[in-house]
Amino acid sequence: MNPPFHAEVAGAPPPACVDWLTASDGVRLRAARWGVGHLPCVAIFPGRTEMIEKYGATVTELVARGHDVAVIDWRGQGLSDRLCDPPLRGDVPDFADYQRDVHAYWAWLEGQGRAQPRFVLAHSMGGCIALRALTDGLAARAVAFSAPMWGLPLSRATRAAVAPLAAFLRAFGQDTAEVPGAGEEFALWNFPFDRNELTRDPDAYATAQAQLRAHPELRLGAPSIRWLAAALREMAALQALPAPAIPAFCGIGTGDKIVSQDAIRRRMADWPQGSLTEYDAALHELLIERAEVRQDFLSKTIALFARNG
Repeated sequence: MNPPFHAEVAGAPPPACVDWLTASDGVRLRAARWGVGHLPCVAIFPGRTEMIEKYGATVTELVARGHDVAVIDWRGQGLSDRLCDPPLRGDVPDFADYQRDVHAYWAWLEGQGRAQPRFVLAHSMGGCIALRALTDGLAARAVAFSAPMWGLPLSRATRAAVAPLAAFLRAFGQDTAEVPGAGEEFALWNFPFDRNELTRDPDAYATAQAQLRAHPELRLGAPSIRWLAAALREMAALQALPAPAIPAFCGIGTGDKIVSQDAIRRRMADWPQGSLTEYDAALHELLIERAEVRQDFLSKTIALFARNG
């Protein structure tokens, strides 16, 4: 049986298909695709906690601008297999596991028998996953990043403490414990707009909350200690590698407190075919930010894809 897609909260046209995929380690993943394979395809790499339905408005815009679109639920979130008890906790032992998801995602797209131009649109954690995949040779013509997670705004002392803490807890089978200090801000469905760090658009924020209130099974909360340790290892490894030889556009908000703005600036300054736009006072989620930010980011993204189609 095919997985559900909650059209009533997504605000997107019905997908052409919604399928279960199976990663190489047996983890079941949900993916959806819009279009019948005749148009350039944008493969969306969502951020941590996100699910396919959250990208409804973005999918609608991309379809209207002449693209097929695909979106995946990464392992541990959306309707893909949850990996932790409690299932609300975000967890992976190693970021290499996300590359298993990428391989299943790409094989699924290729298995539909369509040789069409393919692009990547990646947000936050999806930007980390995408950078690794592209560095390893993922076949895409261009990539757009929204606030990619290439660093976290943590103190040096905190970064240094994470790996030893995770190792200590792992010895007692407790490294899937929630990150210390993780607070109510991870419960997006209840967290007040005036304290949020995601968007300055109250309507977009209300829509994101309504999706999770209507479908609690889509919720994801705070990450585990071992997720954080794995994320820091992966970001450090990527920082030592050159940018892949692919045209890239990146956007960040100058009000972003979730990912490291400096890490993004350093990476894009050294990306030979890359450009960076900074959006004054915008927060983390450019794709659900104020209309002028969202529209500019999407327009630049679509222009990049058009130049490389």
